[in-house]
Amino acid sequence: MASLTNLDPATLKRRSFIYRKLVAAGAEFAEVNGGAVAMRYPARGESEAAAARRMALADLSVLPHGGFKGRGTVEWLTGQGLAIGADSNKAYVQAGGELAARLAPTEIFLLDSLQGTGQLIGKLNNAWQWAPASPRPQQGYPTPRQDSHGWFMVTGEKSAEMFAKICGVDLRPKHCPVGTIAQTSIAKMSGIIIRADLGGTLAYHLLADIASAEYLWTCLEDAIAEYDGGIVGLAALRSLQA
Repeated sequence: MASLTNLDPATLKRRSFIYRKLVAAGAEFAEVNGGAVAMRYPARGESEAAAARRMALADLSVLPHGGFKGRGTVEWLTGQGLAIGADSNKAYVQAGGELAARLAPTEIFLLDSLQGTGQLIGKLNNAWQWAPASPRPQQGYPTPRQDSHGWFMVTGEKSAEMFAKICGVDLRPKHCPVGTIAQTSIAKMSGIIIRADLGGTLAYHLLADIASAEYLWTCLEDAIAEYDGGIVGLAALRSLQA
């Protein structure tokens, strides 16, 4: 649960690699599951929800995300109650709103819901352990993503048009249904794009190497500015889901 205060993100151990840029942009932070998340930008001259419906960029890097890979991964995860289909490059919505993104037959990238409770990922990490006996069953292994991948979200009716300027994959809705995953080059770096609309608003998750998060954020800010877009906080994204 988020506590809305004038939180200094530097006081928490978990904060985005780009938190200084968010502070400079006027972000108001709140603690979500032990991390500092940019919730809103009070200095904006318009509703952030309205901006998000038109064209916007948000940083979700502090929200829980993780994964599992290796032989037996999908079988183990489905045994834990996850719903994962047979197709790769597709994200499957879970009961709590989390996403299980199947990047390959034996690799799953997990994204928490926008509530950021971390319950599902925490449950899976606690449940997984090496079998004591040999030969061990095929059950995959955890691949922590919290410190390896930055997580942004791009929303709005002009999103696909904007991506056409920095990405070679056609992300227009008619070619990229909800749940589609594109593992591709974005602004000349490798990344993962997942279409995951919020209510009736076109939206995409964007995952990339956290070491290049500031570079990618800057590229995206420049790209959305051409469409009168701006940055928004997590509260605006949640409002689109309501």
